[in-house]
Amino acid sequence: MTSHDLPLGRHVDYPREYDASLLFPIARSLGRAHIGLADDALPFVGIDRWHAYELSWLDARGKPRVGTATLSVPATSPQLIESKSLKLYLNSFNATRFDDDAVVLATIARDLSAAAGAPVEVAFGLPPIDSADAADGVESIDELEVAIDDYGPPNAEHLAADAGEIVEETLGSALLKSNCPVTGQPDWARVVIAYRGPKLDRAALLRYLVSFRDHAEFHEQCVERIHSDLSRRCQPQWLSVEARYTRRGGLDINPWRGSPGLARPSVGRDERQ
Repeated sequence: MTSHDLPLGRHVDYPREYDASLLFPIARSLGRAHIGLADDALPFVGIDRWHAYELSWLDARGKPRVGTATLSVPATSPQLIESKSLKLYLNSFNATRFDDDAVVLATIARDLSAAAGAPVEVAFGLPPIDSADAADGVESIDELEVAIDDYGPPNAEHLAADAGEIVEETLGSALLKSNCPVTGQPDWARVVIAYRGPKLDRAALLRYLVSFRDHAEFHEQCVERIHSDLSRRCQPQWLSVEARYTRRGGLDINPWRGSPGLARPSVGRDERQ
């Protein structure tokens, strides 16, 4: 499959009625092969949490209903769901009547699960906006005085850690930027890295994250790359990587990957989302 096979970036007519065939799954194995990961031996657990801000449908009498939704796709699903296809799919509900709201949820869950190849959780509503400062135990590395001239491809050689000092800390950066692999449009995110292990060189970590700036890769694959590079280069005892990407097309995505046995991080949204 090449980028030309994807609906993203091509002119697509506005959907006039509910159409599950609009969903475009992409095999996760395609991106993981470039990172050196095998689907049958993943070194992490994880979830891809989508927030849908533009959801509408018609009730049984034809009166419009509006809502928001949170969609959670397991990282173990064989397919991820391409974002523009998800937007078009959700727009296909706009002119379709449903007997009640529960049928809308059940329909979305059924269709996304079929596309992803694994059960997808769907619920109305969005998590609250939470703080991104030190009060939450997240230490930002964005104000470090550091010279940077490497903007891609992602360079794991930047990563370094002090093997003589074992720490447990949570670091954050709002400077993560990558690009859509099809359209070249920018994807912006805040990334939060929690770990226990050799103390990370923070300036080196910032240089590494900025080296994604001109890189083209799907959101989910960027997070898996960060988790894999940190694991290989710095050997943490456990590691959690979550990226909260800003909204595009009425959707934002929040991939999380963590060491097996870790609980999911608390669910929330950033102000930029």
